[in-house]
Amino acid sequence: MEAQRGRAPRLSWAALAGLLLVGPCTAQPSPAAAGLHPDVSFSEYPPEAAGAEIVRRLLTPLAAAQVERALETSHQQLRAAALDLASERFTVFVPAQEPQAGYALLVFIPPWPQARLPPGWQEALERYGTLFVSAAGSGNEANDLARRAPLALVAVANLRHQYHIDPTRIFVGGFSGGARVALRLALAYPDVFRGALLNAGSDPIDAGPPSPPAAALLHAFQGSRIVYVTGEEDPLHLKMDADSQESLRRFCQFDYHADVTPKAAHQIAGAAAFAGALHELATPAPPQPAKLAGCNAALEQKVAAELERISALITDGRRAQAQEALIGLDRRMGGLAAPRSVALENELGWQLPASH
Repeated sequence: MEAQRGRAPRLSWAALAGLLLVGPCTAQPSPAAAGLHPDVSFSEYPPEAAGAEIVRRLLTPLAAAQVERALETSHQQLRAAALDLASERFTVFVPAQEPQAGYALLVFIPPWPQARLPPGWQEALERYGTLFVSAAGSGNEANDLARRAPLALVAVANLRHQYHIDPTRIFVGGFSGGARVALRLALAYPDVFRGALLNAGSDPIDAGPPSPPAAALLHAFQGSRIVYVTGEEDPLHLKMDADSQESLRRFCQFDYHADVTPKAAHQIAGAAAFAGALHELATPAPPQPAKLAGCNAALEQKVAAELERISALITDGRRAQAQEALIGLDRRMGGLAAPRSVALENELGWQLPASH
């Protein structure tokens, strides 16, 4: 169900082609009544789901610069809409009672192609006043940039206009490969998603992908709530969770919680585990401003030192070593190394390998 860990984003035109398409919009539908609605369509295409914004947020700065150069060479541009929303379908669950502060919202990214509500989840969604939405055709076979990310963002934008939703309780989640994409979205869009539910799937946030975003977005992500739920008999994904949590600490994200489901293998969370995860999402840890400030200062110093080392390699004429070091820094530190990393790339005058 899951793509190979640590895969690089494919920057071929075939992979990016969806971001060059423009889809028509239809009239905004009325909000659905309480209950499960398996065949919902949306019409609004939000700016945060535009092709250029997807590339800027989900690719590293050097990879995004490569896309920009390729577009200039081919005299093309990324358009605002990557999807034809008239042909997209979503499953939406609406609780019977709206909380006073507004509904919570969970955008669920599956590993399978169908849009469905996992069994046993309805009771917890009712209890915690949480809207649920999942898009069809957003499983592991779908491209992260051209489909999975924009579908999730489209769902948020449309439901926020149809329902009274608490902006502090908008979460993204997923199972297996979908959970790994959910983490990428939580990291890249902390201004949209205030937390993530990672059910048996995760990565280090410096795995390349994902890669840390620009400092402002990373600082916002440090205030997100990340909840891991994995089965006791799923050692591979428990190890992945441990690696992911270690990376959170490296990048000053201390607000996370991990639950291990007894006797469960690699399977979607059952009713009790899901209810516990929703409770944890709504229970952020107390802020630690002094610890956070010290951690961020040390991180900035580390990035600055690596950039200086690469600059010295270029000055010394060791261009191959500089190139290798810059690619590694871009993968591990992403937006934290920009714009200096992009300037160093221009100074070297080379292009990233196609697999980067």
